[in-house]
Amino acid sequence: MKVVAFCGSARKDGNTALLLRTVLAELDAAGVETELIQLAGTEIHGCTACLQCFKRKDGRCAVEKDSINDFLDKMKEADAILLGSPTYFADVSTEMKALMDRCGMVSRANDDMLKRKLGAAVVAARRAGAIHVFDTMNHFFLIGQMIVVGSNYWNIGLGREKEEVAKDEEGMNTMKVLGRNMAWVLGKLKD
Repeated sequence: MKVVAFCGSARKDGNTALLLRTVLAELDAAGVETELIQLAGTEIHGCTACLQCFKRKDGRCAVEKDSINDFLDKMKEADAILLGSPTYFADVSTEMKALMDRCGMVSRANDDMLKRKLGAAVVAARRAGAIHVFDTMNHFFLIGQMIVVGSNYWNIGLGREKEEVAKDEEGMNTMKVLGRNMAWVLGKLKD
């Protein structure tokens, strides 16, 4: 079983990455193969609405100037996908939005190729706006016929400065429970 996590923060190794690593650590402990991909420093752009993915139906984006097709391959290979984003004006980062729009469009064009995979959203926030970010990423999973895994609270951690989210005990515990729940569901699917 494999889980791939995409960190949509423009800051490499920031709070969002820390939250995702906390979830992945629980999965690693359960023997699940994991990978974290940080979008910081990548130049991905939004969907151009060329609709070539609907014509070609090859599971790839026609725009090949960036890493989206590599990211699509990672999603296709994984049994579960984690999306993590900081809260930018009460929504996902532009990097995360581009990833969701383009991967979501290609998936829809190819018979919802991500359907029945597990998905979970993780949000870093300074103080507020995180619920909308959480909803945005969960909508990506739900419209793609994916199965959303939850925790004991919303998958949100609070902190602004680098690693400040580690002081949010409830948020960090929520990430650990999320990792354990995802490992449990993956185990059930494997049986």
